[in-house]
Amino acid sequence: MYINQELQLFSGSAHRKLGERIAQFLNIPLGEVELRRFADGEIGVQYNENIRGRDVFIVQPTCPPADNLLELLIMVDAARRASAARITVVLPYYGYARQDRKDAPRVSITAKLVADLLEAAGTDRILTMDLHAAQIQGFFSIPFDHLYASRLYSDLFRLQPIENLVIVAPDVGSTRNARFYANYLQTDFAIVDKLRSGPNVAKAMNLIGDVSGKNCLIVDDIVDTAGTLVATVKMLKEKGGLNVYAAITHPVLSDIAVDRVESSELSALWVCDTLPTPREHLFSRIRKISTAKLFAEAIRRIHRDESISHLFLDEGPNQPRKSMLDPKGSSYLIKTDDD
Repeated sequence: MYINQELQLFSGSAHRKLGERIAQFLNIPLGEVELRRFADGEIGVQYNENIRGRDVFIVQPTCPPADNLLELLIMVDAARRASAARITVVLPYYGYARQDRKDAPRVSITAKLVADLLEAAGTDRILTMDLHAAQIQGFFSIPFDHLYASRLYSDLFRLQPIENLVIVAPDVGSTRNARFYANYLQTDFAIVDKLRSGPNVAKAMNLIGDVSGKNCLIVDDIVDTAGTLVATVKMLKEKGGLNVYAAITHPVLSDIAVDRVESSELSALWVCDTLPTPREHLFSRIRKISTAKLFAEAIRRIHRDESISHLFLDEGPNQPRKSMLDPKGSSYLIKTDDD
């Protein structure tokens, strides 16, 4: 039986800077864990401090390469064998989530496979942000907490409002998210109907709503090759949209994504630090904000057995909710992972 014990936070190697930022907000040191490689590339993990009976949180996005997922599983296994009281895996980015159903013959459901692996390793609880498909939560039989980047972006665009704004969902699946932004920011919203002919291949087809003479904000959970994003920007400009912005949670930005964004008419691309920032992703139109404060508050609430949903509610008409933005000097931007 779990008894609320001392909180300890550890980070894998996939995005250690985010782990360090979260630890700063929790006002605790990031735990010491040795991650080593044998000569043949095999991963070894050893915790260099006592975690027996502790409430352990492990931060690790499961972005490519697949070693990041394997490293996380080994960290969980090592913590379980070291008698941690509870192990919570903090997944800023849940990799392999886009294969969440059998939509063709003889394919794998990798989102379910990853869920099975995490549970088999000994995970007691999951904390993640903006799943590609919300139903992935149902793949787990353990407690699952789901954070939303809209908590950060809605704070940001209230502090730095965009005039004459319309929120745009780049596909039907993003409609609910777009409606939230529109309601919270008290703006209109529009929907783009797209046709997907294969993996990473999409074409914007129709626009539902009016964007003529308005500034547009595209909201989505992931930008990978940026094909959908750029096609949406092109359609919005053709339909009379003014400046087009995007607020997207996970900046995968693979293949020629950066070149596509830079050659498009997108004014700015807002993303979160759920993934690390390699040098090639530092381009002129990207704006990255930190999720550390929000993750830290969620971790603190989990540790204390307090409500997570309270983070997404206003205190009242005269008591707006506390901002979860992490101020960086005079702005909220992270320029590099070394900031």
